[in-house]
Amino acid sequence: MKHAYSFGGTKTEGAREQKNLLGGKGANLADMALLGLPVPPGFTITTEVCTSFYQNNKQYPATLASEVKAAIAEIEKAVEAKFGDAQNPLLVSVRSGARVSMPGMMDTILNLGLNDKTVEGLAKQAEDARFAWDSYRRFIQMFASVVLDVEHYAFEDILEDYKIDKKLSADTDIDAKGWQEIVADYKDLVKRETGAEFPQDTEAQLWAAITAVFNSWQTPRAVTYRKIHDIPEEWGTAVNVQAMVFGNMGESSATGVAFTRDPSTGENYFYGEYLVNAQGEDVVAGIRTPQSLTITGRKKNESGAPSMEEIMPAVFKQLDDVRLKLEKHYKDMQDIEFTVQKGTLYMLQTRSGKRTAAAALKIAVDMAEEGLITKEEALLRIEPQSLDQLLHPTLDPHAHKHILGRGLPASPGAASGTLVFSADEAEERAKRGEGVILARIETSPEDIHGMHAARGILTTRGGMTSHAAVVARGMGRPCVAGAGSIHIDYAKKILTAGNETLREGDVVTIDGGTGDIMKGLVNTIQPKLSGDFATIMGWADAHRRMDIRTNADTPQDTETAKRYGAEGIGLCRTEHMFFEPSRIQNVREMIFADSTAEREKALAKLLPAQRDDFKAIFTIMKNMPVTIRLLDPPLHEFLPHEKGDVEEFARTAGLDIARVERRLLELKEANPMLGHRGCRLAITCPEIYAMQARAIFEAAVDTEGAVPEVMIPLVGITGEFTTLKKLVDDTAQAVFNEKEKSVSYIVGTMIELPRAALQAAQIAQEASFFSFGTNDLTQTTFGISRDDAGSFVPYYRDKGLLAHDPFASLDTEGVGELISIACERGRKTRADIKLGICGEHGGDPASIAFCEEVGLHYVSCSPYRVPIARLAAAQASIRSKGLVAAKRAA
Repeated sequence: MKHAYSFGGTKTEGAREQKNLLGGKGANLADMALLGLPVPPGFTITTEVCTSFYQNNKQYPATLASEVKAAIAEIEKAVEAKFGDAQNPLLVSVRSGARVSMPGMMDTILNLGLNDKTVEGLAKQAEDARFAWDSYRRFIQMFASVVLDVEHYAFEDILEDYKIDKKLSADTDIDAKGWQEIVADYKDLVKRETGAEFPQDTEAQLWAAITAVFNSWQTPRAVTYRKIHDIPEEWGTAVNVQAMVFGNMGESSATGVAFTRDPSTGENYFYGEYLVNAQGEDVVAGIRTPQSLTITGRKKNESGAPSMEEIMPAVFKQLDDVRLKLEKHYKDMQDIEFTVQKGTLYMLQTRSGKRTAAAALKIAVDMAEEGLITKEEALLRIEPQSLDQLLHPTLDPHAHKHILGRGLPASPGAASGTLVFSADEAEERAKRGEGVILARIETSPEDIHGMHAARGILTTRGGMTSHAAVVARGMGRPCVAGAGSIHIDYAKKILTAGNETLREGDVVTIDGGTGDIMKGLVNTIQPKLSGDFATIMGWADAHRRMDIRTNADTPQDTETAKRYGAEGIGLCRTEHMFFEPSRIQNVREMIFADSTAEREKALAKLLPAQRDDFKAIFTIMKNMPVTIRLLDPPLHEFLPHEKGDVEEFARTAGLDIARVERRLLELKEANPMLGHRGCRLAITCPEIYAMQARAIFEAAVDTEGAVPEVMIPLVGITGEFTTLKKLVDDTAQAVFNEKEKSVSYIVGTMIELPRAALQAAQIAQEASFFSFGTNDLTQTTFGISRDDAGSFVPYYRDKGLLAHDPFASLDTEGVGELISIACERGRKTRADIKLGICGEHGGDPASIAFCEEVGLHYVSCSPYRVPIARLAAAQASIRSKGLVAAKRAA
């Protein structure tokens, strides 16, 4: 088995199609080399080696050493230098490269191959001692931090102290002699911290770096990122070893990061940043604030620093040509890294660029209209979950804003929260339900957990392609970066802007679309779905097979869902209406009634309110189906439990306190979720469902275009359904006779018990529809309480026992099997049975794909997830047709 694949130079062995084996970076480096682009030669150690590394107690395959030696020889031949040679040394970079992009999550080492002897040879070859010693100090710092676990900041302190002592303002002001002194100090630091000299054996350096990259696959930051983005642990990472090219060889050298289109807005212009006389880590780590690549970008950022387009026009033109070539080749917006060494351009990476939801929509629509991709491809390009970024409030442009300062608009959206200065504090406060803004001088991959917990991110250093910006855009978090006028003091936990000081816990607001940083809370407005969003939704609706309904039980939620494109209601929870403060007293009196007559009297007080609720919902959803679930929860949920509340209820109802307490005790259940609830409640107290059915049908006959669907919950026995369906039908007929008017309606059930799924053939003899209540079906299938799952499900995921939380994404193997059985058996009995899903899984793209697979007619989800479901359903339909076509072709 081959473990190392060469690229560039004299031969290229890999290909774009081998992303799973070579990782995204390695596959694309090989692909760029095959396209004839200027790629420094190198080789990729495969992801299979990573898997083997962890499976075999961190031991490498027996043949890997000889393959690496041969691959190094290929690089030496291509660049006419020798690894470890004191006179003409070859230097390499060692980088990670998983099959999907994980920006900043794993380790990188540059300038590897330098030691006390090779640095002299590099100085002679480059005819630039300053450059050589600058490169050596960078290597020591990076290698020591990544491989030897010496804290990064300790090196920064040495550097800062030197500049202060010599009265220098920038790294570029330090001469060769200065770098030599700093290198000596760095080496002393390494010896103090590790007890050993800095390693001089270049072969040992190489293997230590390769091992460090493989080890970084399991660092806490990488593990956290994989969890957030559902990246399987078993994929592993590749390692890319590549000949160094240098952006720090003087004023004709530079390094940069660019996107072929604006990753924040999707606008079609060359977007990027660069630094003269620097190395790539300087740009992405935010150590120096970079300059705009283009004149357009410089003007947009109101920057006075010259663009690359202005000071390196010839190289910029070559880079712009590469940009167009790559976008046409990959048919997607690309994120590229490049270095200019003494006026010569080299390409170090290309990958599909991370982008905001708004940018993803614009890029997909524009590329489809440009003819670069099809509408189907455009729809498949957009991550449905990312639409969440566009469905939440933004700052009210008319609201008062107390602006503290301004940075770069690194990731759009607005957020308010309490100010915190560490990732740990952000995570801790977020766990308590507090919204936070994480403010850092610059973020690092170790901050990933805090960035995920925060509502927004603010940094005082770094640019539009810094770690903070890239990660925030990927997460959909608003971010303001490079706010140089803001000063952060970690020790004192304060943020200073001019004469104003904010402390940890103070409220701030950031606008990632403008870069504004504001004191206090700023009012927001609801988003509008138009333009590219409307175009994509229109294309999605044309391609999807399933209908999209919503879970809503108030007129407000119903209006929101309809605005977002809902085609009906798949779940109206009637019990939510009972919790209204003006109604809860009547509900409680009904529960305390001693006889059917008393219960009916109390229910009669509730009927007008329920009827009015249904009228409002029917009116909004005119000519669309509205599935109304009859009362489901156990009665104890409606009762007071605190002593003061119990006494107040007894006093208002005119009941003896002892009787109230006795009734509370009678209703108490050991396991209420499996107790006297749902249809079981109606079997013992049918007058409850009779009142609700009457409210539904009285509202329906009085509302033009009402399409009621009555759903009986928690059915497990066929007789339960037939008994209660007769009650609903009898009530409907009575209302129709009284009103001398009728409406069409159907009665069905929620399949939320395994027994109901297995008895689907019998239940379908009477039921016109099944709606899968996957929240409870998951609970009852696993035997796991949803309310208690949080205490151990994360542990199960960490141990690989569960691929995902089954309450967040449908368990297709177990719960999904029951759904498949119910669908199959239900259809055999009733060919036209309507099938849908109304649990929270109805808004989860992976679960929606399963619903398409088993042929459900609709999914129903919360109002704000309706657009997500519309897109996910279209994607599922497109992929399903593709699979069918592939099978026919085969």
